Amino acid sequence: MAGRPSPAPAPAAAAPERCDLCAEPVPAGHRHLLDLADGAALCSCRACALLFDHREAGGRHYRLLPTRRIRLAGHRIDDLLWAALGVPVGLAFFVRDGTSGRTAVSYPSPLGAVRSTVDPDVWAELASALPGSARPADDVEALLVNRALEPHEHWIVPLDDCYRLVAVVRAHWKGLTGGREAWSRIASFFAEPVPSAPAPDDPWEAT
Repeated sequence: MAGRPSPAPAPAAAAPERCDLCAEPVPAGHRHLLDLADGAALCSCRACALLFDHREAGGRHYRLLPTRRIRLAGHRIDDLLWAALGVPVGLAFFVRDGTSGRTAVSYPSPLGAVRSTVDPDVWAELASALPGSARPADDVEALLVNRALEPHEHWIVPLDDCYRLVAVVRAHWKGLTGGREAWSRIASFFAEPVPSAPAPDDPWEAT
C-alpha cells in the first residue's frame, strides 16, 4: 500500500526588513535616510533616525527624509511653463541639490526613473509661484506633479514617496499606455495620505 504523500513544506517566512546602518529589525512604516552620495533611500531604525534628525548630524553623507506631505490645493502649472520644463509625460518630481543649487526633474518609467536637469530660469519661475512655507527642502523633499490624471495635483512630499511612485510604475506598467492596472494603482497612490508601495533601493536604472 502506497504511503501518504508528504505534506508540502510550509513557505518560509519573509525575512524582516532591517536598518541599513545598524542591521536592527525595522517595523512597517519605518523612516528612511537619504544617502546623498548616490540618492538611495536607506531603511532606518528609530535610533538611527533620531541620530540623523538634524541636518548637521549626517554631514554631506546622510539626511533623514522628512514626513510632511502638503497638497498645494488650487495651484496649477500652466501649459507654457510645463512645456518649458521639457518634461514629456504628466508625472514628474523636482528636487533641488543643496550643494550645487541645480534642480533635477525625474519621471517614472517602466525601466525606472528618468532624470534630467531643469533650466535654472524656468525653475526659478516655477518656484516663485509656490507658497513660501510649502517650498521643498533641498535634497530630501520634492515637488511632485501629477498632470496625467484630472484634476491636476501638486504636492510637496518626502523623496521616498517619489521612489514609491517609481516602484508602482515600474512594477505594473504594460505596453505603451500603461494599462488599466497601472493607472488604477497610480490613482490609488495619490488617493492615499501615506503611499503604501515599498521604496526601491535604486530607482535610477533608466537615467
